[in-house]
Amino acid sequence: MNSLIEPKVRGFLCTTAHPTGCAQNVSEQIKYVTSHAPIALGPKKVLIIGASTGYGLASRIVAAFGAKAQTIGVFFERAADDKRTASPGWYHTAAFEQAAHQAGLYAKSINGDAFSEAIKREVIALIKQDWGGEVDLVIYSLASPRRTHPQTGITFKSVLKPIGAPYSNKTIDIISGRLSTVCMEPATPQEIADTVAVMGGEDWTMWIEALLKEKLLAKTAQTVAYSYIGPQLTDPIYSKGTIGAAKKNLVAASKIIQQRLTSIHGKALIAVNKALVTQASAAIPVVPLYISLLYKIMKEKGLHEGCIEQMYRLYVDHLYRQDGQVSVDEQGLIRIDDWEMREDVQQAVAALWSKVDDNNVATLTDFVGYRHEFYKLFGFEVEGVDYTAAQAVEIPIPSLKKP
Repeated sequence: MNSLIEPKVRGFLCTTAHPTGCAQNVSEQIKYVTSHAPIALGPKKVLIIGASTGYGLASRIVAAFGAKAQTIGVFFERAADDKRTASPGWYHTAAFEQAAHQAGLYAKSINGDAFSEAIKREVIALIKQDWGGEVDLVIYSLASPRRTHPQTGITFKSVLKPIGAPYSNKTIDIISGRLSTVCMEPATPQEIADTVAVMGGEDWTMWIEALLKEKLLAKTAQTVAYSYIGPQLTDPIYSKGTIGAAKKNLVAASKIIQQRLTSIHGKALIAVNKALVTQASAAIPVVPLYISLLYKIMKEKGLHEGCIEQMYRLYVDHLYRQDGQVSVDEQGLIRIDDWEMREDVQQAVAALWSKVDDNNVATLTDFVGYRHEFYKLFGFEVEGVDYTAAQAVEIPIPSLKKP
């Protein structure tokens, strides 16, 4: 079925995706990586859990096209049907696999609930069948609003709320650009616990323990989970809110996993990434306005990066340095949010935050850039794409079996 595809936005989500636009997004990221120096000491067999969008997708592209690594990607995406397009992650993965195979690179994917025991078993079986073990990098980049515990069957739902006290601040509508005040009641203890159960480190730990049990990790293997801290400006809704509680649990999990990896001299690391326009960040009140201001300042200072630039820098400057060392801060965290958190950048953002309103939002922020990046997530407003041309929406992912 061929049809014209237009963006249909509801709240912070776009319910359509453009296959050619998504493919072009992938192509641009591959071009960025291949235009830079190869990662000579990079990984050879990489498992990416949460591989279809954002930082997970960029991690897979850098591993494959920067280090010539074989990759297995795990995700939960929707194929197209007669009523709707596929999800953007589906189209991204289809384009990635096609490009990887054309370059002679191994790339296979598994689509399903990464929290489940069934998907873990399927991944383990594929690693045994195709690789015979020896995974040397495991990226954990899951972003989900809910999780069904594989042992108890209980389904947990995460919430985006402050802890301890109500919180109010200004935010921006990601489509209209209008400012408003968001008022949020504090999370209950149960909501905090449920958010930790979804977004914390338990599932990451389960993945690593399952791989260790089957002896599928190479000597000196590394595993990296992604996190965010952010500035004082967003503390109440982020680092000191329910998400922050989950991220603290992630840090605690990294220390448990590190102990588990001592037998193979491996490393468990957390990379704190820069604030970017993603499907996850668009859902968090206050954050879109902060990112709009941040983009303006970082672009003016020549410091702006997207997912692919961040991930290339993670591999080259931290995980696979020539001296073999991993650069971390005093808390043991990899900080590729370092340019975002520079004092001059944060001072400039804070100064603009106190001034921004509906009358000056167009000049004080880069909201136009924010909204452009939002549409690009779904394959729209991508340079070089003819949006007046009818599209085939049923695009296969080469390695997935047809239902």
